[in-house]
Amino acid sequence: MNDRLVASTIIEALGRNGALEVEDLYKSVQKLYSDIDRRFFEETLMGLEIQGLVRVVSMARDKRRIELVGR
Repeated sequence: MNDRLVASTIIEALGRNGALEVEDLYKSVQKLYSDIDRRFFEETLMGLEIQGLVRVVSMARDKRRIELVGR
């Protein structure tokens, strides 16, 4: 599995669906990459946030919403 492909899949899913909860986004990515583990997904998401491509918003306890920056 290529790291860049997972990151672009996350951005593509957010572009199609708008903002998503982390669980929904993870399930969407897992459909394409069944071997992806949660830790790698979270690290990729954090990298995208650091680059300023996505924004993570805390909604409630243990719930986060991921938004594509610029939308």
